[in-house]
Amino acid sequence: MQLCRRRFLHLAGGAAALPALPRVARAQAYPTRPVRIIVGLAPGGQSDIVARLIGQWLSERLGQPFVIENRSGGATNIATEAVVRAPADGYTLLLVGTTQAINATLSSKPSFHFLRDIAAVAGVIVGPQVIVVHPSVPATTVPEFVAYAKANAGKLNMASGGIGTPGHVSGELFKMMTGIDMGHVPYRGAGPALADLLSGQVQVYFSPAPAAIEYIRAGKLRALAVTTAARSATLPDIATVADSVPDYEASIWAGIGTPKATPADIVEALNREINAALADPRMKARLIDLGGTVHPGSSSDFGKFLADETEKWAKVIKFAGLKSD
Repeated sequence: MQLCRRRFLHLAGGAAALPALPRVARAQAYPTRPVRIIVGLAPGGQSDIVARLIGQWLSERLGQPFVIENRSGGATNIATEAVVRAPADGYTLLLVGTTQAINATLSSKPSFHFLRDIAAVAGVIVGPQVIVVHPSVPATTVPEFVAYAKANAGKLNMASGGIGTPGHVSGELFKMMTGIDMGHVPYRGAGPALADLLSGQVQVYFSPAPAAIEYIRAGKLRALAVTTAARSATLPDIATVADSVPDYEASIWAGIGTPKATPADIVEALNREINAALADPRMKARLIDLGGTVHPGSSSDFGKFLADETEKWAKVIKFAGLKSD
């Protein structure tokens, strides 16, 4: 009887362990074929470079190609929808960023729900924008600019790379938190916006830091502040907006997502490898060169970050009454 009982317990214990075996084997085997990273923007930009850096790292570490596939259009909605519709098997990933968090509210009739349909894998980079003004604007600090804008209500024009772009909503957040009134002039990208700022056609622009640095250093534009909570390594002498407007924060960021039902063990494996990349000194240096800093953490950390960013921009979009084109 005792022998039978011991044999039963042994078999029961073995049976209890069986469900875990396929997960372990799957995680160890993944990936067995090439993986796609879908990028919703054109090749050559910061987001594309970030995706290629991470893709190269994952290819070398996991032994399979991680292929970058650019699907621009629809303000990243085309790329996001492609990943939402893809099999949830870990072989289709999405470069997620600030634009997706904005579009979750800005898009009037999305065919997907960003937070519901995309699973967070890992953060990669977070970086600042910089508030730059034409030299004709007499302000040299954020408080001086706010005072000048209030004294000239409605007379200043704020450029952006387009309606609903990170620079646009960052400016709208600034208006919401300071109570100033500025006009908005949307352009088709950062290049035309900077060109008209340099010529004095517009007075202020919330610019991606890398795009504005050379003009700041040449004295052609004046930097008032960076939009991140902490100062930027690339512009260490420039104050943050939050130094004078408490709790203001408007980063540009990027990370990796995947279809929602992707197995947790695959998400964990990807998160582990991406965090290993972010701990590598060479990768850190490359991301600093792109104007940002590493953004490590668990998949749940990144999931909370996505939710918080989406909620923040939803409030701004509703405040400003923004609608997609």
